[in-house]
Order: sequence, then structure tokens, then C-alpha cells
Amino acid sequence: MTFGEKIRNTRINLNLSQADLAKKTGISERSLYTYENGNVIPRDRNIIKLAEAMNVSVNYLLDEEEKDPTRNLDQDIFIANVRNRFGSKGAREASEILSRTSALFAGGALDESAKEIFFQALMEVYLDSKKEARDKFSPKKRVRKKK
Repeated sequence: MTFGEKIRNTRINLNLSQADLAKKTGISERSLYTYENGNVIPRDRNIIKLAEAMNVSVNYLLDEEEKDPTRNLDQDIFIANVRNRFGSKGAREASEILSRTSALFAGGALDESAKEIFFQALMEVYLDSKKEARDKFSPKKRVRKKK
């Protein structure tokens, strides 16, 4: 299923009109129409807005082979939270960490619950490290220490 088909089908399954989805996302109705009916893929931030508004993963929208709309949704939510707290650079770092560690499980030796526990722990460590680095190296902190 294409990106546009997934947007349309998910929107309809949620009983949302294009106008309703436009209000939820801040994306114009005209753009939504183009996404649904054309072969146009929106900018990253609009993909994220659409995924969040329809409660599906970004991976589901972008991967034509993906059939489970909630697969990796927890990772999408984590990355969105990182983006809100640490900006785009933090979100890119978190995304890269998650994708690199996903390769560890390519053999499928762990069951899904064990993988979930690992990813949760990894996310907590990442957030703690970013917060500690921000507190330690923030320009505001350096200015206060000099006084």
C-alpha cells in the first residue's frame, strides 16, 4: 500500500474527514488531498504530524510493505519526546541509536518482550545522559559558576 493510500485508509478508519485531519495536524486540506491522491511524500515534520494525529508509526506510513500501523509506535513517541526536549539534533541522535541497536536483534534470538525491555532501558539511559550533559555544559551553568 502506498503512502497516500495509508493516509486515506487510516483517516477513513478513524472517521476523520480531510478537514478534521487538517485541523488536528495544521496541514492544509489541499496538501492532504495531494498526499492522498498523488505520489507526493511530505516533509519529515508533516509525516510526524500525520503519524501522531492518526496514532500510527512513521515506519508504517513510509514503508509500503509494513502492514502493522502500531509497530515501532513506541519508538516514534520516544523520538518525538526527545525532539521536544532536545531539538532536531537530539531526535536524529536518538533515531540513529535505535536503528543501530535494532541491528543487534536481526537474528531474532530475543523474544519481543525482551527486546522491548532493552529498548526502554536504552531510551532511559539516553534521556538521562542528554539531561546530564545539558545541565553540565549549558552556557547558563558556566556563567553562574564564574560569578
